[in-house]
Amino acid sequence: MKIQRPDPQTEALLKRLAERGAPPVTELTPVEARAARNPLFVELGGPPEEVADVWNQSIPGPGGELPIRIYTPQGSGEFPILVYFHGGGWVIGNLDTHDCLCRALANEASCIVVAVDYRLSPENKFPAPLEDGYAATRWVAEHAGEFQGDSTRIAVGGDSAGGNMATAVCLMAREKGGPSILHQVLIYPAVDLFSMDTASYRDHGEGYLLTAAGMFYYRDHYLPNREDGKNPYASPLLEKDLSDLPPATVVIPRLDVLADEGTAYAERLKEAGVPVTCLTYDQMIHAFLNCLGEVEMARKAVSEMGALLKKAFERS
Repeated sequence: MKIQRPDPQTEALLKRLAERGAPPVTELTPVEARAARNPLFVELGGPPEEVADVWNQSIPGPGGELPIRIYTPQGSGEFPILVYFHGGGWVIGNLDTHDCLCRALANEASCIVVAVDYRLSPENKFPAPLEDGYAATRWVAEHAGEFQGDSTRIAVGGDSAGGNMATAVCLMAREKGGPSILHQVLIYPAVDLFSMDTASYRDHGEGYLLTAAGMFYYRDHYLPNREDGKNPYASPLLEKDLSDLPPATVVIPRLDVLADEGTAYAERLKEAGVPVTCLTYDQMIHAFLNCLGEVEMARKAVSEMGALLKKAFERS
C-alpha cells in the first residue's frame, strides 16, 4: 500500500507532465530519451542561482577527455569540495540537467562543486562511467589547489545513478588507498541492481517520474549482463564489508521505487559503524531535487543537505 499521495505541488507537476503526452522512457532509444528528458530536467530546475564563478574544462579520463564543471561559492580562501555525479540512469543527464542543483549545493554548503560529465551507457557500459567518476575524484584531490579547493576536505555525492556512483567511488577509494573522502551525499541512490524486488518497487513503481519499468530499462543499458548486478561496484548494497567508509547523508523520498534499498543501505552503513544521517521526505518522489523551480520541498531539502555537508566540512 502506498504511504500517501505526493504533496500538492508535485501532484500538479505530474498532472501537467502527463498532459503533455510524452512517451515513457521505456519506449525510447537512449538517444531519443536524452533528447526528450534532458531539456525537461533543465526546465524543472527553474532559474539558476548566482554563484561566484562557474567554468567548464576537460580533464584526462580513462576513455579520453572528461568534461567537468566547477562551481565556486562566494568567499575567499580554500574551499571544501563536493565531487558530484548526476543522475539519469547512466543513460540520460548531463552537466546542464543538474546545473541548478549544483549551484544550490555550492551556496548552501559554502563549497566548491565539481560536476562530472561521465560517459553514458549503453555506449559505455559498466564499469566505464564509474571509472570516470573515480578518475575525476582523484584528479580533484591532486589539483584542488588550482581552483581554490582544499584537498583535505573532499566529499562525493550524487543522485540516483549518481548516488550509486558516489557509493562505489567510496568503496573504490577504500580499496585503492585513496583519495581521502570526508563525506558521501547519497540522494535516492540506486544501490541494488540485481534483485530489484522490494516493497517500494511494487508500491511506487508506476505514476511517478521514475517507474519500476524505467529502472529495468536503465539497468539493462548500464550493465553488460544481469550477473554484473552482483558486483558490489554496481550494487553497493551487496558489499559484505561496509566498514571504514566516509560518514553519509542519505536522502530518501518515500514515494520512490528506490526508497527501500536506500534505507537498507543506510542501515547497513550504521551497522558497520559508519555515521549516517537520513533525510526522509514522505510526500516526495524520485528526482524531486531536479524540481527546484517547481516544488518548495526540494528547496528545503537542499538547504538541509547543505547544512549537514557544511557541518561535516567544518568538523574535519
